[in-house]
Amino acid sequence: MRVLDQIAQSPFPLIALSQNPNFSSSSIVKGGSFFGSGLYKWLVECHGFLHNVVLIVSSLCFVLYLSFQAKKSFSKLSNGRSHIMIAYYGCLWLVSLLNLAWCCLQAWECTPGKEVAWNILSLFTKSGMLFLEVSLLAFLFQGNYASGPEALARTFGISGLVVGLDIILKAVYLFGFGIPLFIDSNGQSPHVKWGLWVVHRLVLTAVYGIILFMYHSKWRERLPARPAFYKYISIMFILNALALFACVLNGASFGYWLYGVTNVCYHAFYLPLIYVTFLADFFQVINTIH
Repeated sequence: MRVLDQIAQSPFPLIALSQNPNFSSSSIVKGGSFFGSGLYKWLVECHGFLHNVVLIVSSLCFVLYLSFQAKKSFSKLSNGRSHIMIAYYGCLWLVSLLNLAWCCLQAWECTPGKEVAWNILSLFTKSGMLFLEVSLLAFLFQGNYASGPEALARTFGISGLVVGLDIILKAVYLFGFGIPLFIDSNGQSPHVKWGLWVVHRLVLTAVYGIILFMYHSKWRERLPARPAFYKYISIMFILNALALFACVLNGASFGYWLYGVTNVCYHAFYLPLIYVTFLADFFQVINTIH
């Protein structure tokens, strides 16, 4: 502490430091090791290096891509004169920034004292992604009776209601019952938590399964005749089915591992997938018209 006081009081702190008899190069090494240990904990200790790097790099790259395309996208949205698509694009931006913060702050999940902050961040991030997911599903269920992208206007209210109820239910689990819904690092989560995730994944898997069935039945005419939508539904059905299987196996190590893989895939690739499936197609149509 005397060394630090002398450094602070001296107008030439580096000289004072070097002339101090208690000074040694190990002081700098310790400072560097402190910074290194913080970086190590941020990138490696919680979930592992590969897990964190995949999340951070993928989410950052997508936000950078949106930034580079922002001027062109705003121009096309203005030419398209679709207020609903503008709102959906704005929601995508907001959720992408939330998801980037969620991916960069993975260490909070394993840091004592950060549990509440991590659960709140996870709650709003996942709810935002669910809002985009439900909105697109509602658009798909309107099928060919929907008058283009503007049909989302009739789905935002329903999507908001569904996501609002989802937030309330999860908030009751988090703050009413004290169940850490979004903390999975310790491998000792209560069974009631996994029961909620089983129901959540079961509903989503059933919905995507119904849409896939419709694509292969006489009701396919009610759905948009776009290959991108079919690929999107197939990917989401497989992802949710795997996540459902992982939640059922919550007591096994393989179940935790599989759940972690599906979670990484969802946060790393879902937003680019929804952009390619829905918004990129809209931008291309507007570009063709003009």
